[in-house]
Amino acid sequence: MAAGGLSHAMLAAIAMPPSRLHPVEFIALMAMIFATVAFSVDAMLPAMPEIAATLSPEAPNLAQLVVTAFVLGMGLGTFVTGPLSDSYGRKPVILAGAGLYIVGAALAWAAPTIELLLAARLVQGLGAAGPRVVTLAIIRDLYSGERMARTMSFVLMVFAVVPALAPLLGAGIIAVAGWREIFAAFIAFAAVSSLWMLLRLRETLPRDRRLPFRRESFARALSEIAGNPRVRLAILVQGLCFGMLFTMLSTVQQVYDLTFGRADSFPYWFAAIAVVAAGANLANAAAVMRLGMRRLITGALAAQVVLSGTMILLDLFPPAEPVFFGAFVIWQASILVQTALTLGNVNALAMEPLGHIAGVASSVIGAVATVVAVTLAVPTGLLFDGTPLPIAAGIFVMASVALGLMVRIRTLEARMCA
Repeated sequence: MAAGGLSHAMLAAIAMPPSRLHPVEFIALMAMIFATVAFSVDAMLPAMPEIAATLSPEAPNLAQLVVTAFVLGMGLGTFVTGPLSDSYGRKPVILAGAGLYIVGAALAWAAPTIELLLAARLVQGLGAAGPRVVTLAIIRDLYSGERMARTMSFVLMVFAVVPALAPLLGAGIIAVAGWREIFAAFIAFAAVSSLWMLLRLRETLPRDRRLPFRRESFARALSEIAGNPRVRLAILVQGLCFGMLFTMLSTVQQVYDLTFGRADSFPYWFAAIAVVAAGANLANAAAVMRLGMRRLITGALAAQVVLSGTMILLDLFPPAEPVFFGAFVIWQASILVQTALTLGNVNALAMEPLGHIAGVASSVIGAVATVVAVTLAVPTGLLFDGTPLPIAAGIFVMASVALGLMVRIRTLEARMCA
């Protein structure tokens, strides 16, 4: 996928990273490490009915929290992983996070109650914060601006293979060995990616560029981030985009099952939609240099406002079941396509003025955006009533607010340039 999906012209646009890796291998490694999060979420989706039946039969909506508990842990862990990587280097922090992730997966495998399972998923998410944030810092060490956005698009394009395959893999593991063995697959995935990075990637943050881990330095970095209005608004946009994604992910299996009675075919539909999203990442990589990050983000959010509004109308006045289901699949795909066209770009937009504190910036941006997303996604998901209406309404509001914030960013930048 990596070698075949990236043309020589595209690869030529990415300078050889300071490591033993060819650009194709660098992108594949970054994608695999970054995909720890997607694999940890998407492979769990087919397991939700079994988890609900086993651990929370009286409150099946609680099974959604295996997604959001993981995401919350990741958001909380994100606050410290970036500053630690600025002080001790990128690789040690990723490896330490992978170790904690493996411990959390092992605890989840053995959890006898829904409460302990959610606590273990929180720990697993804390560990995943290392790979998630520090991967972005590694890329920021090497690239900036539009080049960073394009490199992130290549990484996200390869990474998109994981969401396509994870539900199928999860369903296969459940059929053969039961839902708990999905956590064994998480352990194996983290071990392989960690060993690959350990053996092949050189440290991208030289010792002379490392910053002592001091509260004063962290406070100054926080002040700089909070004092930049463009960065503040970009963080909120990222949180809203993540909120739309996590709302969809935490409820989509229930919609296929309870609304449309298609639980058995859910992994295949999800895989097909993830492939479409991978194509959107490729399109973003090609378009970002020509159209710019801001236009792509704004256009994607405007389209989502229209599509989510249409989905609300279809929920209120449902057509025949095949048409309704087809419309839902298209709308679900639009969320993943929007994610492809916004997240890498809005992250690059937020990071653009913060290259000198890339680790802290990655942590703060990722942490705040993730906590915002969980705060929005959990109550929206728990409103699920057997129809997509609460989800569509929640995503419509998030997309509308995010679009308004992007308009505000562009207005602010225009005033700064005047």
